[in-house]
Amino acid sequence: MFDEIMEKFEGSPSQQAVIRLLLERGFSVNDQGRVVSGGIEIPNTGIAREAEVDRRVVDSTTDAILDDEELRRIFQNISSIPSLMDLAPVLDLSVLTVEVADADEPGIVATVTSKLADADISIRQTISEDPEFTDDPKLYIITDEPIPGDLLNDLSNLGFVRRITIA
Repeated sequence: MFDEIMEKFEGSPSQQAVIRLLLERGFSVNDQGRVVSGGIEIPNTGIAREAEVDRRVVDSTTDAILDDEELRRIFQNISSIPSLMDLAPVLDLSVLTVEVADADEPGIVATVTSKLADADISIRQTISEDPEFTDDPKLYIITDEPIPGDLLNDLSNLGFVRRITIA
């Protein structure tokens, strides 16, 4: 799906940058063509600054979204979720990041979370990036306690794991 969305803007790398930002942040586009998060309107100048494009590119991108029924359905229904990842150091939580070879392989989340549960590690939040919307999707698991080295080794040895990092 991500590739299909990006193809609609293949002639404009600037518009692709705006689309990527909207998808990554879970920002919606309302009927008036304004970028919103929930009911809060985000100024186009802020979106433009973050995407490193001119404000008019944001306007033309939101217009194109509203003119395309498929894009309209996607961008009027997408939403963001609060994440504990940035708060983890403040709250003394651990963040396990799992990068995989093939994000479409079934059972990745179940396998990793089962191994943590078997080790009696409480999971506060799990965020799985959608392989349809990001180029390099990752699985983030926020835990109450540090993950022991032997469990990190076990997770690293799973066939689908490309890399594991802990913060």
